Amino acid sequence: MTAEVPLTIEAEVREVARRARAASRALALATRAQKDAALRTMADAMLARSAEVLAANAEDVDRAQAGGTPANIIDRLRLDEDRLAGMAAGLREVAGLADPVGEVVRGGVLANGLELRQVRVPFGVVGMIYEARPNVTADAAGICLKSGNAVLLRGSSSARSSNAAIVAVLRDAVVAAGLPADVVQLVPGESHDSVKALMRARGLVDVLIPRGGAGLIASVVEESTVPVIETGVGNCHVYVDAAADLDKALAIVLNAKTHRTSVCNAAESLLVHAEVAEEFLPRVGAALQAEGVTIHGDEAFAALDGVLPASEEDWGTEYLSLDIAARVVPDLDAALEHVRTYSSGHSDAIVTEDQGAARRFVAEVDSAAVLVNASTRFTDGGEFGFGAEIGISTQKLHARGPMGLMEMTSTKYVVIGDGHIR
Repeated sequence: MTAEVPLTIEAEVREVARRARAASRALALATRAQKDAALRTMADAMLARSAEVLAANAEDVDRAQAGGTPANIIDRLRLDEDRLAGMAAGLREVAGLADPVGEVVRGGVLANGLELRQVRVPFGVVGMIYEARPNVTADAAGICLKSGNAVLLRGSSSARSSNAAIVAVLRDAVVAAGLPADVVQLVPGESHDSVKALMRARGLVDVLIPRGGAGLIASVVEESTVPVIETGVGNCHVYVDAAADLDKALAIVLNAKTHRTSVCNAAESLLVHAEVAEEFLPRVGAALQAEGVTIHGDEAFAALDGVLPASEEDWGTEYLSLDIAARVVPDLDAALEHVRTYSSGHSDAIVTEDQGAARRFVAEVDSAAVLVNASTRFTDGGEFGFGAEIGISTQKLHARGPMGLMEMTSTKYVVIGDGHIR
């Protein structure tokens, strides 16, 4: 045990992990019908007990506002009837998806007569470390349950009342559906010590998924002894090519930037080809500013009224607010170089009617999602048809992009013989 983590916290976290391990074994034996019934019961309970959850959320929001928390963070924190309905709908949607557990990935009969199958299996126990957004609590619980995993949830202290209320509702619903309550648990403790204990529960926790800002993700990746699936920040780009339909481009830029600013698939950077800059800059500048967006621009954009000069820091910033960095580039090569230099590898889009330019952008941009003539806001598990996602991975091992049910499983080989020896 490390000196930094008090014995009591270490013991408490390891105890909930042991309970999760035991619950995961029972969950692994559950049928799809049992898991789907539990998910629908969880969804019904979220709505039936909405007053309880919203009252707890109001405590978190009031505390955040009193502490001077930025508006975009409060937006992530806040729940209302519509968002609760969305959380319930997400649970029902997961219930309607195919169960990945037991799927045969590949297999057949070997030359020696052995039957070989590679099948999908749950990880076992998944730890989630996340910030602010209490909707993640329900999303993660639902996806983990359907994929056969017990989940340990460690949200931020800013959402502690909301998360506690949501987990209480979900645990009661799971028991009502005949499954162990401990398939869904909160990690005890509000200090960073409990996070450290979770990160070092190797052997009890199979995988950790951090979801939040760059600092949180880096801390988990660098300090954890438990394997980590890294979700990344979103410095997402929209590049308007010389061959772009400028009406499409304007709609895409506005949607990517302003549809919802506090999410990781919102656009943070705009690149415009020099050949269309004279016509497009006044249009896009006026449209963005009409929506309250502050433009941090290069010299070309700075010629527009109200544009702030961009610094080197702006090109790499995930604003998560009504801000955007904007630059005019001389050609596609320059746009690609800018994206390679500053993109976080999340989602980057090109707007163009030139298929050659589109193919080059798709081939040369190394991001989890590359979009052609579509908003970056589409990089989302629900939009991709995966149901509620547990996060968007920007790494290249195991999972990349929106992580749905398939990404929450591993595989094992089943080998059947008839007295075979080697």
